[in-house]
Amino acid sequence: QIGGTLAHLIGTKELVNEVVLFDVANGIAKGKALDIAQSSSVDGFNVKFSGTDKYEDIKNYDVIIITAGVPRKPGMSRDDLVGINLKIIKQVAEGIKKNSPDAFIICITNPLDVMAQVALEETQFPRERVIGMAGVLDTARYRSFIALELDVSIEDIQALVLGGHGDTMVPLASYTSVSGIPLSQLLSQDRIDALIERTRKGGGEIVSHLKTGSAYYAPAAAAVQMAEAIVKNKRRILPCAAWLQGEYGMRDLYLGVPCMLGENGIERVIEVELDGEERAALESSAEHVRSTVAALKSL
Repeated sequence: QIGGTLAHLIGTKELVNEVVLFDVANGIAKGKALDIAQSSSVDGFNVKFSGTDKYEDIKNYDVIIITAGVPRKPGMSRDDLVGINLKIIKQVAEGIKKNSPDAFIICITNPLDVMAQVALEETQFPRERVIGMAGVLDTARYRSFIALELDVSIEDIQALVLGGHGDTMVPLASYTSVSGIPLSQLLSQDRIDALIERTRKGGGEIVSHLKTGSAYYAPAAAAVQMAEAIVKNKRRILPCAAWLQGEYGMRDLYLGVPCMLGENGIERVIEVELDGEERAALESSAEHVRSTVAALKSL
């Protein structure tokens, strides 16, 4: 469901003038494209939509958002999807490399950090052009839970979530504030800890309710925010899964960190100061990503 939601959001924002939906299952992408296109006269946006099951129809496109793969079911972790989605991402990456060699890639497929690495290795694109969507979504969930807890506008909440996209993610309470007021002045540590834990389990909470699928509205909105930063050269500072090459003392893995996104993709990885506990949590999250990569290599 993420792909269709993405296309609709991109259309309502008139972010680009053409959107192609792709699905290997014949007819699905075409049907969704027609449905979204027909909504444009009601919502008042002018974007060309089409659907295809042929990779040659995505030739020379600028931004490609990968949503392909199997979603979680209740009781599954994101890591449980690694074997299933590996073959899918390899095929998709091959199609992108052949047909859109200059594209920016935003990867959503789980397990996110590992699938982004597969896309990078298969396409051999520079790291600035292969970005994982995780931190924006995780931070959105964190901000949403804080707004509900405090009964305040979500617009006034600033927050940052680092690390891998999973149960080891690292919401940074020290970088969380409400209209500039530190969260620690508004909530007890017990409540902050509870919100952090709910953020880590946020995706699973949705899966447990849906039963037959996983989240798609918030993930799509997060990916669109990233795409908009690139297309419009906004130079937004957003938490993204980036291929680290020495930043935070880590190398050769994807991990959620603050990035400046602009017309060149990831223009800069920003290193923020972390206390001892935060640093240890980030390293633990990185180790979890590495273990999932190791499991993938053994397949």
